[in-house]
Amino acid sequence: MRKILVADDDINIRNIVKVYLNEEGYRVLEAENGFKALEILENETCDLAIVDIMMPIVDGFELTKEIRTNYNIPIILLTAKTQIEDKEKGFLSGTDDYLVKPFEPKELLFRIKALLRRYDKPNEVIIQLGSTKINKKSYEVHIGHQAFLLPLKEFELLYFLASHPNQVLSRDQLIEAIWGVDYKGDERTVDVHIKRLRDRFSALTDDFRIKTKRGVGYFLEEKQK
Repeated sequence: MRKILVADDDINIRNIVKVYLNEEGYRVLEAENGFKALEILENETCDLAIVDIMMPIVDGFELTKEIRTNYNIPIILLTAKTQIEDKEKGFLSGTDDYLVKPFEPKELLFRIKALLRRYDKPNEVIIQLGSTKINKKSYEVHIGHQAFLLPLKEFELLYFLASHPNQVLSRDQLIEAIWGVDYKGDERTVDVHIKRLRDRFSALTDDFRIKTKRGVGYFLEEKQK
C-alpha cells in the first residue's frame, strides 16, 4: 500500500485529504507541523508528501528543502496564497507541484497519481536478480547464458514488478503503469500476463517468484542471498 505524508496544521484539511486518499487505497500519515513530518520520514518509507506552506516550527518551504535533500519522493505544496512569489519560492525549494486552497480533492488525486507515475519510472537500464538480468535497452531477459525475448507487455510488466521488489501492486496500479490510464479493457488482462510470466520462468530460475497477495495484487519476491 502506498504511504502518503500529509503535513498541515489544519486538522480539517488533513481529515478531508485522509478520507479521499483512504478511499483510493492509500495509507495516510499525518503531521501537524514540519518537525513532526521529519520525524515520520525518519521512521517510515513514504511514497509522496503533501506539504502546507504555513506551518509552525518548520514551515512548508523548509520542510520541502529537507525532503528534497534527503528523500527521493515527489512533493505537492498546499497554500492559501496565490502570489507568484510564493510559487517561485516553492519551486526553488524543490516542490514538484503546487495546489492553492481551497482545492478539489479529485484534482489533488489526479496530481498525486501523475507524480507517482513519473517517479515510478526507474532509471536502471538493467535489473539484476541473482543470475537473471532484465535489460530495458534490449528488452531481453538473460538467465545465465540464455537470452529470452518477451512480448512487449509481458516484458514491461516483469520489469515494473522487478523495479519494485516485495512491493504489493494492485491491478489498477499495474494497468496504469503498463497499459496506461486510458486503458478500457478488462483488468483480468493483468492476471493473464502474470500467468504467462509464471509459466515462462518458474522452471527456468528460482532467482525470483511472482506472488499473489490475495485481495490486493501481485509482488515480485527476490530469492534471498
